[in-house]
Amino acid sequence: MFDKRILVLPRGWVVVGDFSKMGTQVKLSNASVVRRWGTDHGLGQLANEGPQENTKLDSAPQGIQVHELAIIAQFPCNPAKWSGDAA
Repeated sequence: MFDKRILVLPRGWVVVGDFSKMGTQVKLSNASVVRRWGTDHGLGQLANEGPQENTKLDSAPQGIQVHELAIIAQFPCNPAKWSGDAA
């Protein structure tokens, strides 16, 4: 089991991936940039229900790494709804 999260970052970036933390650095592996949410009820819906028909995810194959203080908000994801996605 993994800890998949959606992170809201500065300048409008929204990313999703398998969360891990080492010191002050946060890494998302199996990550994607969320280009389009594709939801009617925001990021909470995306986290809880997984990618929707109109959701657009851009793969970040090398992962995404940010300082913990760059995180504006976090949405823990429902693992059952994200287990088969391309993120």
